[in-house]
Amino acid sequence: MQRKFHEQATLLVSVIKWTCYASLVGALVGCATTLFLRTLAWTSGQFGRYPNYYLFLPITLVVCSTLVAWLAPDAAGHGTEKVIEAVHRRMGRIPLMVVPVKLVATVITLAGGGSAGKEGPCAQIGAGLASAFAGLLRLDDGDRRKLVICGISAGFATVFGTPMAGALFGVEVLVLGQMFYEVLFPSFVAGIIGFHVATQLGVTYPHVANKIIPQITGWSFFEMLLLGVWCGIVALIFIELMQLGHRLFARFTLPAPAKALLGGSLLAVIGKTVSTRYLGLGLESITAGLDGQVLPLEATIMKAISTVITLSSGGSGGVVTPIFFIGTAAGNLFAYLFNEPLVATFSAIGMVAVLAGAANTPIAASIMAMELFGAAIAPHAAVACMVSFLIVGYRSIYPSQILGMNKSTSLRVETGKALAECCEVTINHRGASFLGLMAKMVSQFYRK
Repeated sequence: MQRKFHEQATLLVSVIKWTCYASLVGALVGCATTLFLRTLAWTSGQFGRYPNYYLFLPITLVVCSTLVAWLAPDAAGHGTEKVIEAVHRRMGRIPLMVVPVKLVATVITLAGGGSAGKEGPCAQIGAGLASAFAGLLRLDDGDRRKLVICGISAGFATVFGTPMAGALFGVEVLVLGQMFYEVLFPSFVAGIIGFHVATQLGVTYPHVANKIIPQITGWSFFEMLLLGVWCGIVALIFIELMQLGHRLFARFTLPAPAKALLGGSLLAVIGKTVSTRYLGLGLESITAGLDGQVLPLEATIMKAISTVITLSSGGSGGVVTPIFFIGTAAGNLFAYLFNEPLVATFSAIGMVAVLAGAANTPIAASIMAMELFGAAIAPHAAVACMVSFLIVGYRSIYPSQILGMNKSTSLRVETGKALAECCEVTINHRGASFLGLMAKMVSQFYRK
């Protein structure tokens, strides 16, 4: 009896402990996110006064690249990748200088017209504050790591206004196919508190409930399967373009400012000759797609190219907001090609399905669909998200993700390594023979 009492008392103390720790981290991140979003809104408003503001992009990216290189190299690129790397390789140790540098560098990039997202900075700022807080409390490495994951979750929850999906994203994005269940409770607490603090400080979130959701039928289910395949392919193309962009800019034997000048010039050309809709956050185009408007046919690929140039040449920001744009445009294009009247619904599902594939987070993406668009969309979004997740295979927009599962028994790869290190995929002969049999049956069917 005494042993049972001791067990329950220990668990209760643990709940109280992590409620306090996670609440403090959530409050810190909520305040920091509010500061970041307000600064971004004000700065973007100042730049937006000039019709050709994007012509300053070469200078903008040079300033951003120089600032990051001098003060905090860990603030380069899209922040979530650096945080995942810190969790796996340094037990969540993140220099505190990353927080202000990431905030300023991202504001400069986005306000000047760079194509990037606002979630990566919030995740990195949240993780940096959590790491500093853990150091202040002199927590051991295990608790520091848990607290940093809470910071990631709170960052995502507060920037998008999705506390449940944000919490899940923080524990799902670290390992492909596995979740850190021991951090699930504090992550939820941090996400909810961060969201509450941000809303109390005046941050508003545009949640859109789709008015028309198709009933589950055989045809609608088949359409979701096709949409999932399409979004998985789009996510895969974006991942490969990001890797190609980083390789190409790395090959240039030029100093960082010169690369930033080149990247900014390319973005200015896109803004001048194609459209400015592919610069900055692109929230207007996302909103238009979710309202049922048909987007330009080239929107998916042009936004991907603009984002690759921005983040490969020295710009600072995240990738999830561009993924939202790319996914919305992909779903929009799918509806246009299949002559679907529910353009808004397909755009909304495409938005979360591309995220599920690119980040390998199908559960968080499915929950996000419900938080943003209402519970009625859940069955359709879940199917598309899972298919997209499987189609991408062993690739990710975050190469530091650890592989924790094989997506198919027919394709095996060594687990326990970062995806950047998993280069050899082995074909299981039993699975291969099954695939061969299926191919033979299809071929015989067409011969008849």
